[in-house]
Amino acid sequence: MFRRTARTTAALAATAAAATALVLTASATATAAAPAATAPGFLGAADLPPHPSSPWQAGPVTKGLPESAPFCLDGVLPAAGGWHRVFGTEFDTGAVQVSVRASSAGAAAKLAAALERKVAACAADWLRTNPGGTASWQDYGKLPVEEGAHVYGVHASIPESEPGVHLYGIGRDGSTVTVVKWGQMGYLADAPVPAFKKTTTTAVNKLNP
Repeated sequence: MFRRTARTTAALAATAAAATALVLTASATATAAAPAATAPGFLGAADLPPHPSSPWQAGPVTKGLPESAPFCLDGVLPAAGGWHRVFGTEFDTGAVQVSVRASSAGAAAKLAAALERKVAACAADWLRTNPGGTASWQDYGKLPVEEGAHVYGVHASIPESEPGVHLYGIGRDGSTVTVVKWGQMGYLADAPVPAFKKTTTTAVNKLNP
């Protein structure tokens, strides 16, 4: 009886040790994976192009995508790994930044390319669904920051309605992609392109501080 009990005790001890090892391994794995679950760095209100009449207000950095997809970006932003922040002024000017932690640098590069294609095609796509409207776009070029960034502008309007102008900054740092969308009433000529390029550069530099 004693020998059998000793063996049983040893077996239980070995089982407990194995279970403890599994817990420690799982804990270490979870700890190693934790940084990927944290939000990337985001723009602050002061990083947006200055508004002539109103200071910018920044909402909280929130996990997931905005409730409504930003103009031109519907259907292209993945919910997995996404974070966003909404900015506003007291007038008609607003902005939103969406950042996504992709599964790899390659996946992030593909997402950034898909975002660029979506924005470049936005004016033509919008005209097909809004007969009688007018739309145009402008490629403002690439920016030398991290793995690169690109700035675009899109204008769209329909008869008897105020025109809208939007700027997009799309960039990547490693496996993290960000897109900043700024908009207000007006035309491409009214857009603060130089200031927005600085905003885009700052957004990419802040992704992985």
